[in-house]
Amino acid sequence: MAALTSAKRIVVKIGSALLVDRETGELRVGWLHSLANDVAWLKSRGTDVVLVSSGSIALGRGVLGLPRADLPLEQSQAAAAVGQIRLARAYEEALAPHRITTAQVLVTLEDSENRRRYLNSRATLETLLAMGAVPIVNENDTIATDEIRYGDNDRLAAQVAVTVGADALILLSDVDGFYSANPALDADAKRYDRIDEITPEIEAMAGDGVSGLSKGGMITKLLAAKMATAAGCAMAITEGSPLNPLKTLEEGASCTWFTGQGDPQAARKRWIAAMKTRGVLTIDEGAARALMSGKSLLPAGVRHVEGDFGRGDPLAILGPDGRKLGQGLSRYTADEARAIQGRQSQEIEATLGYPGRAALIHRDDMAL
Repeated sequence: MAALTSAKRIVVKIGSALLVDRETGELRVGWLHSLANDVAWLKSRGTDVVLVSSGSIALGRGVLGLPRADLPLEQSQAAAAVGQIRLARAYEEALAPHRITTAQVLVTLEDSENRRRYLNSRATLETLLAMGAVPIVNENDTIATDEIRYGDNDRLAAQVAVTVGADALILLSDVDGFYSANPALDADAKRYDRIDEITPEIEAMAGDGVSGLSKGGMITKLLAAKMATAAGCAMAITEGSPLNPLKTLEEGASCTWFTGQGDPQAARKRWIAAMKTRGVLTIDEGAARALMSGKSLLPAGVRHVEGDFGRGDPLAILGPDGRKLGQGLSRYTADEARAIQGRQSQEIEATLGYPGRAALIHRDDMAL
């Protein structure tokens, strides 16, 4: 519970069965507006919120008159194209009375596996959150094929939580936690309040989901928990069907918490520090002092660039005496970095011929 009350950044995953009535295929407007009330409540106390929402295919299939059975890929993508518009509009209308701006962010598995795309996604989400918006993230079902799909929004939500450095990930589900067996089939199934380590015994307990609309079963939720907790993000599984599900969770609703392994930012720094570098930046004394005080590395402070690297590749950072200060992920290619080294940030566009980012390595992408 402390993970929710103290969290500064929360990712919430909403399944199709919560958003869309399985009999009519219509949006559950009352429930969505209660969720919007919860989001406004969290934001009023200074918490960033990202929503990872299913529902586009479920909504689109109803509009197009498609059956509830598994659809061919082309029909799923057509349903997603129709449903995404309605889903985004529904969130916008639910949050607008609270003067909260919404943003639609569509991603595929490639966007997290490719470091350049990952950094683009991260920068976009960070900027939206800094501006007070609530990103609504979904898999881009209109273009994703099996090779580039997450396949379920549990793991997508975990990836988003890792990407934005969230403190807590909440999976609003059709069950109120993790059980020793499927509670729909076994009356003796025991719910766990807290899991500190995902052991092989815990993994063996995972069963299939029971919802007719959602794809993710308990196995996918465990995979999400592994990903999130390894990055220092706590994760909860709780039943999402009650109105105001997030406030209900904070007030003591049944759930299972998976404890995060350390601090999200520290985990990210360890990940960056463990990477094999692809190039070297030598910086001046002023830039070295700026880094030690928590600043990003600007092109003006770079004196020499070595290596052949791409955007998103890890680079070693050396001080003027040649001593390694740390390493970080480059926001520019090697050729671009050489072109802008020693230049002020406002000169980047004139030098490269297109707008660039102010920092060559952002402080959040740096381990000193």
